[in-house]
Amino acid sequence: MTATTDGTAGSGLSGTEHTDREPPGTDAPGPESLTALAERTTARAVDHLLGRQCDEGWWKGDLETNVTMDAEDLLLREFLGIRDERLLRAAARFIRAQQRKDGTWATFHGGPGDLSATVEAYVALRLAGDEPEAPHMALASAWVRERGGVAGARVFTRIWLALFGWWRWDDLPEMPPELIYLPKWFPLNIYDFGCWARQTIVPLTVVSALRPVQPAPFRLDELHRDPARPSPPTAVQLPTSWDGAFQWLDRGLRAYRKVAVGPLRRAALKDASRWIIERQENDGCWGGIQPPAVYSLIALKLLGYDLDHPVMRAGLESLDRFAVWPDEETRMVEACQSPVWDTCLVSIALADAGLPGDHPALVKAADWMLSEQIVRPGDWSVRRPQLPPGGWAFEFHNDNYPDIDDTAEVALALRRVEHPEPERVDSAVRRAVRWNLGMQSNDGAWGAFDVDNTSKFPNLLPFCDFGEVIDPPSADVTAHVLEMLAAEGKQAEPRARKAISWLLAEQESNGAWFGRWGVNYLYGTGAVVPALVAAGIPASHPAVRRAVSWVESVQNDDGGWGEDLRSYIDADWVANGTSTPSQTGWALMALLAAGERDSKAVERGVVWLAEQQREDGYWDEPFFTGTGFPWDFSINYHLYRMVFPLTALGRYLHGDGLGHLAARSA
Repeated sequence: MTATTDGTAGSGLSGTEHTDREPPGTDAPGPESLTALAERTTARAVDHLLGRQCDEGWWKGDLETNVTMDAEDLLLREFLGIRDERLLRAAARFIRAQQRKDGTWATFHGGPGDLSATVEAYVALRLAGDEPEAPHMALASAWVRERGGVAGARVFTRIWLALFGWWRWDDLPEMPPELIYLPKWFPLNIYDFGCWARQTIVPLTVVSALRPVQPAPFRLDELHRDPARPSPPTAVQLPTSWDGAFQWLDRGLRAYRKVAVGPLRRAALKDASRWIIERQENDGCWGGIQPPAVYSLIALKLLGYDLDHPVMRAGLESLDRFAVWPDEETRMVEACQSPVWDTCLVSIALADAGLPGDHPALVKAADWMLSEQIVRPGDWSVRRPQLPPGGWAFEFHNDNYPDIDDTAEVALALRRVEHPEPERVDSAVRRAVRWNLGMQSNDGAWGAFDVDNTSKFPNLLPFCDFGEVIDPPSADVTAHVLEMLAAEGKQAEPRARKAISWLLAEQESNGAWFGRWGVNYLYGTGAVVPALVAAGIPASHPAVRRAVSWVESVQNDDGGWGEDLRSYIDADWVANGTSTPSQTGWALMALLAAGERDSKAVERGVVWLAEQQREDGYWDEPFFTGTGFPWDFSINYHLYRMVFPLTALGRYLHGDGLGHLAARSA
């Protein structure tokens, strides 16, 4: 290995130099100069990533979402009586810094003000001592009132307010704990919900049943249009539509609540607590994500678990590990942590960039990934009880909920490593392939966590007014699984062919594919085209040519690609946005897989990436290009700006990294 100027381990890639590059001139570079430019850019990125690897072998970038995570963390501590003044000041400092000029808070960089986020941020700052008369607070409260006040906020925001008496429990939808008893074949049983919703709803049924109120330290009259009547009456609908039917269902549950004080309610609360505790992970968290953790802690506290109980103590300690301190006075809370996802993507990027397969960094990463494979059943086995485990989760600890996407990408990453114990890799990948194949939905595609999690009823419930609560198959996850199957030489098998047919049928009329877990059509198309080509669909196929035409047509004038999150709700934003490194990487990955290496679009994209790279090999990317729920919950993965540009540049220089995999598996 070579040494970089900052002392980190270098890549040792041949034909690269660690010298400052001159910006390309106005004339388009020729093939040799473009290659040299790509090599220098690639080498810098490789060295940057090698310098960020943890001693245990993993990589993890910050996972940035929005200030509701920070606000709810403070509200939880206030409710539990564990207020920490240092944390409060540091969180408030971060929240203030995220406020927009109009007084609001958005859910993604450059996005519009969001009512629920603004309400929660405002309340958090009130807890921190910011007075309502302060200019930044008055601006926020006026905006909230103009949008209808707290009454217009999502149900989960109003639940937080109800915990302190700022909202009436009677003005919230019913969530009975008896829901846990519905059999898995019955509509609206807990396994009809996506795993993230399931983990949140079960503890919330406990909270809803017990309706606690912790006396608030102040009033919030300034957030209501009419403080004397904060909740306007809801028009009663006839049960002739689904919305009307579920409104009447909620009325029925309210009537049931008046008599639900007997043995069944007590048993349901007890069994809900058992369900929650059984799903606590080894690190104390629930599902590796923040929302189920905070609601589980509240539910268990209400059921009599004191803060010194091992379950509670471990849960609170796990939340501290979600905190990122940019400096000693500022604290940001991550909604989740992504080490498995980051590590497999970085490994793929480094290998495709030309790092030798036996490089110590890749071997160390492979060892860590191998140690993280999940070998026990989780909630997914409710639908697939006979399927042996073998997946990977997204987080450090989340054995109950491995996900199909991570499993596919980890398998692809492991196959790029020349491990000293190849039989370990072979065994792990075989388990992964078997598990992913067993999680295929009936239509031939894959969701993220569950099989055939497609019921339309959960989204119609009155309390499900925020984000996706089901986990239907998506093009991006299906593409990653198909790419894994192709790498294992299984592209001609019936289940792979069924997936190909599903993907071809899902192509939009403009030639793109919808992106469920990344923004948006650029992500979907950047995943699907490489997978189809790897699975044997020729680059001349009409679907591939339509995709190429679309990608080329939406390239920005500066040579990059970008897409705003508003594309999920407004067609005018499809592939419309400021150029970003990650989205430019996705576009290039699609074009390169389709055989467009020498095209003008690829040339301009490579030059754009080179021009935007910092001298330390990093790319800046304030825009959010990941999603938890399309539009409703957005994510800025801080390593996306590194791994996808590097993967694209590596494939520009060396090919797609898949040829040797197919040969090895044959």
